[in-house]
Amino acid sequence: MKQKFTILFDLDGTLVDTAPDLMKAHNYVMNKFGYPTKSTEEIRNLVGQGAGAMLGRSIWGQAKKEFGKVQDEKIKKEMIKDFVDFYGKNIVNESTLINGVKDFLNWSKKNDISMGVCTNKQEHLAVDLLKKIGIYDYFEYVAGHNTFDYCKPDPRHLTSVIEILDGDLKKSLMIGDSETDANAAKEAGIPIILLEDGYTEKNTSDIYHNHLIKDFIGIEKIILRYL
Repeated sequence: MKQKFTILFDLDGTLVDTAPDLMKAHNYVMNKFGYPTKSTEEIRNLVGQGAGAMLGRSIWGQAKKEFGKVQDEKIKKEMIKDFVDFYGKNIVNESTLINGVKDFLNWSKKNDISMGVCTNKQEHLAVDLLKKIGIYDYFEYVAGHNTFDYCKPDPRHLTSVIEILDGDLKKSLMIGDSETDANAAKEAGIPIILLEDGYTEKNTSDIYHNHLIKDFIGIEKIILRYL
């Protein structure tokens, strides 16, 4: 049997523009604990390594200290829990699919491509978001921040999912929007398709990538080169 091609997707900023709902959860926590709030655009620069990292980077930008030094461990855990609880209850209020995603997922399915999600969002939140926004059934596996003992930029986050999907590294690629995705793909030895204007502070030119796209319109032309 011919080996299937495998595509791995990041979630936040790649498949779904989640920044508006993340911003509201972030600001809820920051208001509660007495820290400055952020705009949606500012949130896009903080997402990518999980809730704790996002809150820490937000506070670090104000206090110029690491998250753990700003608050004791008990308060830190309380902030993360409050964020996850609030976000989980408001996960798709304003989040929307990136332009062209649904058509591309349909095209990939018709072409017998295996698809999985590798995100640094907690697994239960990722699954819930994918279900509520209507694209969960396209994916054979969803790996979140807490699925394994490691997560992006560790390349094993990607290679483990490819293995679970019975895929081949030589017939796989990653689609993401940040250096976290790009570095993981590079270390895993698979191509990375990078979305412009991702959830990152870095300029696109400073992030490793094999292909650059604005959205998913016309991405099939790139994928066909690898099939």
